[in-house]
Amino acid sequence: MRYRLFLLALTVFVVISVCSSPPSQGVVILCAGDSITDSEYPRDLERLLAQDGVRSRVLNYGRKGNTSGEYLRFLEGRRASLAAERPDFVLIQLGTNDVRLDGDKTEAPAFARNLRTIIGIFREFPGRRGGPPGILLASIPPVPETVGFPFGPASRERITREINPLVRDIAREERLVFVDNYALFAGAPELLPDVHPSREGYRRLARNWRDALAPLLEK
Repeated sequence: MRYRLFLLALTVFVVISVCSSPPSQGVVILCAGDSITDSEYPRDLERLLAQDGVRSRVLNYGRKGNTSGEYLRFLEGRRASLAAERPDFVLIQLGTNDVRLDGDKTEAPAFARNLRTIIGIFREFPGRRGGPPGILLASIPPVPETVGFPFGPASRERITREINPLVRDIAREERLVFVDNYALFAGAPELLPDVHPSREGYRRLARNWRDALAPLLEK
């Protein structure tokens, strides 16, 4: 009788333990960037991955108005709490505010240093699978000609001649996955009515990230 009661109690304990255990959160993706990240695309990305049958938790750590230097300071101040998320992947898109014509303007060498330091910090994060997170680095969208100060023609020229070539070079040198978000909007300017995409533009941006992540999620 005591043995049966013991088995019954053990069964109840196991059932309660299983039912109370938190469900697997699936893949964890940390999105880093400025207001383009802060706005919409992380939510769209999580929905797209769910449609693909991928359980995910997409963390939005976009910071409105941040230059690469400002984001670096944010990251340094939040390093411990962000590292505790243990992301599997980090998606980085920074640079739009660096080409402003006001006090946020960041010269190319400083931008490159900031971006490399940001990548280095993320690489120190402990991954849940024993290694550092996979990092994807994106070019920044164009600035439409209709957008005025604090942007201007010099901003548009810097994107194509300085910032995006640097991003591409850094991705190659650091062996990161490069995601061409510039080409996405350059080929469909109606998706970018301002420095921020339209609602459909955000959906397409999320799809661009999803397509870049897809082969990595299969490994």
